[in-house]
Amino acid sequence: MAEPADYPPFQLGKPRFEQTSFYGRFRHFLDIIDPRTLFVTESRLKEAVQLLEDYKHGTLPPGVTNKELWGAQKIKQAIIHPDTNETIFMPFRMSGYIPFGTPIVVGLLLPNQTLASTVFWQVGLNVLIQRANKFTPATRLLIQRFVPFPAVASANICNVVLMRHTELEEGIDVLDNNGNIVGSSRIAAKHALLETALTRVVLPMPILVLPPIIMSVLEKTSLLRSRPRMILPVQSLVCLAAFGLALPLAISLFPQMSEIETSRLEPEIAVATTSKTVIYNKGL
Repeated sequence: MAEPADYPPFQLGKPRFEQTSFYGRFRHFLDIIDPRTLFVTESRLKEAVQLLEDYKHGTLPPGVTNKELWGAQKIKQAIIHPDTNETIFMPFRMSGYIPFGTPIVVGLLLPNQTLASTVFWQVGLNVLIQRANKFTPATRLLIQRFVPFPAVASANICNVVLMRHTELEEGIDVLDNNGNIVGSSRIAAKHALLETALTRVVLPMPILVLPPIIMSVLEKTSLLRSRPRMILPVQSLVCLAAFGLALPLAISLFPQMSEIETSRLEPEIAVATTSKTVIYNKGL
């Protein structure tokens, strides 16, 4: 029996979906954040790890399919830390992003936030909007719903710069087409940080922009007007849907390993390789 086209020949440690297109990267990251892996039992995890070990050592039992191998790798990568080989605490797994993060997002979007629940300058934006007499009450309310977005986006950019500012000074490794390190580039570091910062700006967009728009429409319907207690459950479902798409959409924008022309980098790197392009790790 032929295997499904979604399961190409297995490659240990490689993505199941091709990474040269946005769609391929999007499917790859959707697979990574699959919350079903949170329910994998200890015995199933051991089976998956053993299957990959058998593949690595060429001792696979007869009849093992590519689908089973890709499934085993998905389970191991979702649960086991690649460096320590220890089990990752559930909330810190990529697959825990949606189920553990959704309550926080819902809380951020709740109306009538207290001072303690918001960032200082976010409160300042709310005050400015309330004093903007040119806006109608309905317009001010709609704009207020978007206040968390610039706060979160700005915080994300600051986080990237603070955590990775040393890369701008020291540079990051760049590799030739054979995977050999040919030097350390500050210019490549700038490109990597810019791509990461853009990813971090896009990341909260579906979460903090789409729900306010959708809810502003739904709240005008007779269903929610007559049943105000349903607003929070409906908002939670809307947030869950947006939250589920936000991460894979954002981190699929750029390949994890990006390519740049050697001529655009430092002269010493151009001298160190004959490759016209080199590769660098964008990071997350």
